Amino acid sequence: MFQLDADLKVYLHREAVDFRKSINGLAALVEQSMGRDPFARAVYAFRNRRCDRIKLLLYDRTGFWLLMKRLEQDRFVWPRCAQGVLELTAEQLHWLLDGIDIEAVQRHPARQYRHVG
Repeated sequence: MFQLDADLKVYLHREAVDFRKSINGLAALVEQSMGRDPFARAVYAFRNRRCDRIKLLLYDRTGFWLLMKRLEQDRFVWPRCAQGVLELTAEQLHWLLDGIDIEAVQRHPARQYRHVG
């Protein structure tokens, strides 16, 4: 399994896309539909209609990477997003790729304390 940098931004396209699209088509979706820069230091994730395939698009200073994961029997649990683009952490993307429902996972809130006792 590959590991993405922890500080990398991850953006999910909310709707299913035609998986015949390759780098140029997906980069155009990033610009037009998501309103983002495909050359930014970020990963853009897309799914097909049946939610059994995910494509990741990212740029690394010299060119684009296009990665695809296909599940044989299961489905990915794609988070619901009312509108706009959903932003995840790299850790949440790894959870999504591992089949974890990231909407069901909640961390403890960050606490700010002034005194020890």
